[in-house]
Amino acid sequence: MNLSEKTRNIYSKRIDCLRDAMYSAGLELLAINAGPDLSYFTGLQFHISERPVILLISQSKEPLIFFPEFESEKVQSSVLPLVSFPYDEVRLKWAACLSAAFKSLVLKDNKVGVNPISIRFLEVQLLQEAAPEMQIVSAVNILSQLRQKKDQTEVENITTAILIAQQALEKTLPFISIAKTEKEIANELVIQLLKAGSDPELPFSPIVATGENSANPHALPTERKIKSGDLLLFDWGARFNGYVSDLTRTFAIGEISQEFKSIYEIVREANQRARESLLESTTCHQIDQTARNVIEKAGWGKFFTHRTGHGIGLEAHEEPYIQSGNQTKLENGMVFTIEPGIYLPGKGGIRIEDNVVVAGGCLTTMTSYPRELKILI
Repeated sequence: MNLSEKTRNIYSKRIDCLRDAMYSAGLELLAINAGPDLSYFTGLQFHISERPVILLISQSKEPLIFFPEFESEKVQSSVLPLVSFPYDEVRLKWAACLSAAFKSLVLKDNKVGVNPISIRFLEVQLLQEAAPEMQIVSAVNILSQLRQKKDQTEVENITTAILIAQQALEKTLPFISIAKTEKEIANELVIQLLKAGSDPELPFSPIVATGENSANPHALPTERKIKSGDLLLFDWGARFNGYVSDLTRTFAIGEISQEFKSIYEIVREANQRARESLLESTTCHQIDQTARNVIEKAGWGKFFTHRTGHGIGLEAHEEPYIQSGNQTKLENGMVFTIEPGIYLPGKGGIRIEDNVVVAGGCLTTMTSYPRELKILI
């Protein structure tokens, strides 16, 4: 079997699994707009723009794709057979083109499933124009259930994205010095990510937060300059073949307070306990509680303000979500983050984030970057 046949089989199998899930849900048709879902089922990369791209997958016919005609060469490169419905630049013709695609399917049902998290008003309005009799319903559970369990190729891509991210941070650390700004360091990290082999489109803009800014879990890099005694938090990731990594490490700039040294060890223990959780019948809720219990027992519970983790894959945040109340059972192929943190407003915050995969009924840590407190400068 050559590479193209192997690739074709991967996407064919995904669509077969999707159709099985659609059948079980009593759904005859799915409409998927440009983005990760479309890439997952076809391998085609389309930017979300003012020109919509919609993939129609039915139970019995070959998938149809509605797209701008100048993208025809891209569609023709697909390893899967796709029935093409290209449209030109005249907006008034779009609905008629999409309507022809619907009619070619000869549907028995009048429902079309969509991903409500990713579809825009633009696509919804176009679907309504093209098929006013169609009822648009949510298919988010169908799509998330399929994507949250990764195959070997997906895990390999995520592993490479992790290695790229770790190498990039190691190359960035020598750049750090007193009076360098968060923005300067973030820019250097981006350069190193690209040099290390990341796809040009990073999973997210790196977070570089110092001092009191590190108390904001999703801080944006600012012009704040590094000072001795600061905490320095990096939350960063790479993308490889479309798949992402997502890591966080917190460093000390010179001597930090005893309070933060103590908190660091608490966060590190919470991270380790969660990564070492036994997985027999383990749920996302239980993983979250394992990390949270360590922090609450130490008296810092109210300062752990977010969930313990989230899935990663084609997106930086996807199923499964490692949070309280989520009774989803962990299954082989799930890849997600473990990222407990403690954040003291006005002072600073500490987070340690790793990527893990469920394999062979066990939780395996994919990231290898050291977790011990490191003092820089």
